[in-house]
Amino acid sequence: MPNVYDIVTEQVIKQLEQGVAPWRKPWRTEAPVNLVSGKPYRGLNVFMLATQGYESRYWMTFNQAKKLGGHIKAGEKSTLVVFWHIGEEKIIRNVETGKDRKSTPILLRYYNVFNVCQTEGIAEKLGLGNSVPRVPSLEQCEAIVSAMPNPPQREQSDRAWYRPSNDTVGMPARGLFNSSEEFYSTLFHELTHSTGHKSRVGREGIEQHNGFGSESYSKEELVAEMGAAMLCGVTGIEQSTLGNTAAYLQSWITRLKSDSKLLVSAASQAQKAADYILGKSLAVETETESQ
Repeated sequence: MPNVYDIVTEQVIKQLEQGVAPWRKPWRTEAPVNLVSGKPYRGLNVFMLATQGYESRYWMTFNQAKKLGGHIKAGEKSTLVVFWHIGEEKIIRNVETGKDRKSTPILLRYYNVFNVCQTEGIAEKLGLGNSVPRVPSLEQCEAIVSAMPNPPQREQSDRAWYRPSNDTVGMPARGLFNSSEEFYSTLFHELTHSTGHKSRVGREGIEQHNGFGSESYSKEELVAEMGAAMLCGVTGIEQSTLGNTAAYLQSWITRLKSDSKLLVSAASQAQKAADYILGKSLAVETETESQ
């Protein structure tokens, strides 16, 4: 039987094989939330739900729809979401070396949810209208950058990069980009890298970079792409610098097939990075979905 990581990764690989990476697909509405709990979805769920193309941000399970007095329309297909359940930290001793290590058991579950647009007897009953489509806001982009807590140093360069050794982001002048959206999506990418610094969120491997093509490089790049996509989604701009080329898509298909845990882990770290840049307190991801 496939585990949850395998199931989730297979879903994303199918999208990649159809020619699009979910973290590069623009959001249609505001960030998705569960209709019953009112809590926003986080991590990989943001991409799995926000990029489905529905005009509402509200989602629910089959049973939640039933309890609300409605039902799912015939023939509608569900979308998968995942949740963490974080257990109590334990100390485990290696009998061979005699050394102790900390271990926090994490149980990953998945649920199937439906958008309110896929239901009948709910939106009308609760007076829900369609969500307002995201309107690009360059002012919001600049506000996010300016208000980032403990920001890295910035310097002008002929290319975009983040250098952990002196905690500096390099960016070409804004006028060298094809658009302001391209400038900010690139800057969001580099700022997401910078959250890996020990003075911020801290992320394993950011300061001991193993170079292009390595396992740690792939994961860090995926974290940066997802983190930038979350910030682009918040501000309504598209990641205009990031195309879905065949070579790009195939590289991620190959990588994800070799490591089913990469996707969920990178999305979780990207959420923490985006939260930090937005000045939000780091939330603990726990299982909250109720069937």
